Amino acid sequence: MSLKAGRHTLSIPGPSVMPERVLRAMHQGAPNIYEGALMETTAKVFSQLKTVARTDGDVAMYIANGHGAWEASLWNTLAPGETALVLATGRFGKGWAEMARRLGIQVELMDFGTAAPADPARVAERLRADKAHKIKAIMTVQTDTASSVRNDVAALGRVIGETGHPALFMVDCIASLACERFEMDAWGVDVMVAGCQKGLMVPPGTSFVFANDRAQKAQARLERVSPYFDWAPRMNPQMFYQRFGGTAPTHHLFGLDVALDMILEEEGLENVWRRHETLAGCVWAAVDAWSATSEIHPNINDLAHRSCAVTTIHTRPGDAPLLRRWCEEEANLTLGIGLGLDDASGLPPGESLFRIGHMGHLSPPMILGTLATVDAGLKSLGIAHGHGAMEAATAALTVIGTAAKAAE
Repeated sequence: MSLKAGRHTLSIPGPSVMPERVLRAMHQGAPNIYEGALMETTAKVFSQLKTVARTDGDVAMYIANGHGAWEASLWNTLAPGETALVLATGRFGKGWAEMARRLGIQVELMDFGTAAPADPARVAERLRADKAHKIKAIMTVQTDTASSVRNDVAALGRVIGETGHPALFMVDCIASLACERFEMDAWGVDVMVAGCQKGLMVPPGTSFVFANDRAQKAQARLERVSPYFDWAPRMNPQMFYQRFGGTAPTHHLFGLDVALDMILEEEGLENVWRRHETLAGCVWAAVDAWSATSEIHPNINDLAHRSCAVTTIHTRPGDAPLLRRWCEEEANLTLGIGLGLDDASGLPPGESLFRIGHMGHLSPPMILGTLATVDAGLKSLGIAHGHGAMEAATAALTVIGTAAKAAE
């Protein structure tokens, strides 16, 4: 007998759970794309995106996924033959680096592995050694979705500033925007890329590149920029259609309008960050309990370096796909597959990894239900694991609630 009934639960690290209000807002006929209400909605959405990014810079929107935002950021900042220093902490930092290589950019890769963040001291040492300022950009991710490493962007921005190196600081926030605290201007970030399908709670299809004045001035020195990816007309359009390189992504704008209101006007961005931190704490507590007496363990040991959006978990070889399949087929729960961390072992992708996404439109019953189902799957399949996971997860909520009452 399968219990696969009721509403399907998606616990992957993006696309995230989408609010019904967002989906309803998108479920309407196409609007006038030449004048009227769409222009007002667009202006509001662009202003709110900048608020979420904590920047006074500008934002360009692309009808693309995160890879499109990667490419757009590179076209507007680096010329073929120039050098970018890439700080990799997992698959997606390396993916951005590979895209840069394919565009003719020289990539210097600083690989910090898949279980630790980029080391600001090592970055500062490398920049001080670059006396000729050959490095034109420093690229990293805030949260690598594959490894679930959270980089300390504030610390990286601080040491870059202290060295006085003129390279642009570029950060991928695709998995972290509106999940993790991010302060683009205060942390010295010049370019940031993001997508709509994770913390912003909208179906995949639009992505964003944020750029401050320094980055926009740097673009002016380039001899060639892709006509479609050129951010200048998108950030400062003379006509409405130039914001999108053509027809606007009308229904994504409708969805973003509602989602950004929910984040900024109703819940508040600071509260959104705290909610993600709290629910992440529940996941971490459960995973740590499972790992107490078994081969299950979180990819990141240090709590300070764990992502508030996704948690990557190791199992014995073969256990992860069994668990994912049981959750999918028996309980209507989809977990994330493992990406890029099994490569060194020679195992097939995801053979000893699974991921729990905890980003976007989530509440305690949703995350506790996911954890309880995983716990039941471990028991049903006879996979060795430590016990007390649900007690630990609920205790994480209780501690937060007690602290909040004391603060009042």
